Amino acid sequence: MPLFLQPILKEKPWGGQRLGEFGYTLSHDHIGECWCVSAHPNGKSIITNEPYQGQTLDQVWAEHRELFGDFPSKDFPLLTKIVDAQESLSVHVHPDDSYAYEHEYGQYGKSECWYIIDATEGAQIVIGTELQSREQFEAHIEAQTVEEGLRYIDVKSGDFYFIPAGSVHTLTAGILAYETMQSSDITYRVYDYNRQAQYQVDRPLEIEKALDVIEYNAPLPNIVPETEIIENHKCTHIVSNDFFTLVKWEVSGTLNYMKPREFCLVTVLAGEGQVIVDGAIFKLTMGTSFILTSEDLDSVFEGDFTLMISYI
Repeated sequence: MPLFLQPILKEKPWGGQRLGEFGYTLSHDHIGECWCVSAHPNGKSIITNEPYQGQTLDQVWAEHRELFGDFPSKDFPLLTKIVDAQESLSVHVHPDDSYAYEHEYGQYGKSECWYIIDATEGAQIVIGTELQSREQFEAHIEAQTVEEGLRYIDVKSGDFYFIPAGSVHTLTAGILAYETMQSSDITYRVYDYNRQAQYQVDRPLEIEKALDVIEYNAPLPNIVPETEIIENHKCTHIVSNDFFTLVKWEVSGTLNYMKPREFCLVTVLAGEGQVIVDGAIFKLTMGTSFILTSEDLDSVFEGDFTLMISYI
């Protein structure tokens, strides 16, 4: 039986109202993130269908590891989000696994990726810095000219970017993005547009840790998604590495889906239809997220929709 999950909506000073387009009920004017699938302590997905209805994903992970193929990791390894950047996010960086293990009580580091769902004309992202050293970056921080040393990239709908741990990065205003990442919420901010004073929010900068982990003048990861037609459906292999694999399916009609791994995370980005799992029928609408478990042997998607499917 698939595990259907209740979305977790996060208020952010840079957020907006576009997540309402996915059918989510927004409780605030500045909703920046929907955590689609998460077992992280800072946002635990609640299962909405039997037999585990009302339980959190981390609880089911701990007590029913057989649903995930007895995956060896202590913690659920992935986290997926939809992000609405009404304003620019902070300029920040995430540590890798070894740094996080040593300095953040054994947590995962965070490598992540962005699939650009929509972007206004002129929207940009930042991945990395052109600066050569810690000393150069620190000098820009002290002079409050951080933005001058960043690598800016123009983006449009359908673009994809991988952000390895250690890459300073941000989304600028006007971007709606789907994120797949390691299950981590460790963020070291280096610049936040004076939001602490403007909004009276607790968003501390972590300058020293950020300077420790930033990869200076690192090349932009060169990842080119590959597309093929399977059963008359468009399948785009977006990225595959040690941390996660992400595949986009554009389904029109019937797709007999064979899971590539013991469990897969699925989010419907657009359209609607249904999934039939071992004979049971489940309606799918835009914004629905669920996990196909190791017990879900026969899955058939029917409808017209875009699916983002991730796994280890």
